[in-house]
Amino acid sequence: MKRIRKFGAKEAPVYEARTRDIVVRVNPAFMPEQSEPDEGRWFWSYTVEIENHGGETVQLISRHWIITDALNRREDVRGPGVVGEQPTLGPREAFRYSSGCPLTTPSGTMRGEYQMMTPAGDGFAVAIPEFSLDLPGARRVVN
Repeated sequence: MKRIRKFGAKEAPVYEARTRDIVVRVNPAFMPEQSEPDEGRWFWSYTVEIENHGGETVQLISRHWIITDALNRREDVRGPGVVGEQPTLGPREAFRYSSGCPLTTPSGTMRGEYQMMTPAGDGFAVAIPEFSLDLPGARRVVN
């Protein structure tokens, strides 16, 4: 299944950041069916869409996530690409994927960056906006 598409109107994003004509949108959702609060486990899914609004092709090389729980414990997660891929985005193309994050507290935040590369070998970081992982009905930590 090919995930690269020409972008257009989609559901309203919850969180958004723009770096060098690359827009990153994140929409998190609590997953009660995968959570076990009695055992100290809460699970969120999140969908990320990365749009290339520039005139230059870019490739996503790696990711760095910073996950912080409600007790301010931080976990750094680094790795190549996303969901096993290192997508290349031409001008006006987008890549969308979904993933998940378990926490040992009922809330937290995530933020990070993607390392991108141009065909000329120029690397740059693209911000992933900080977003809240909060139970439905709870006050958001990040607006």
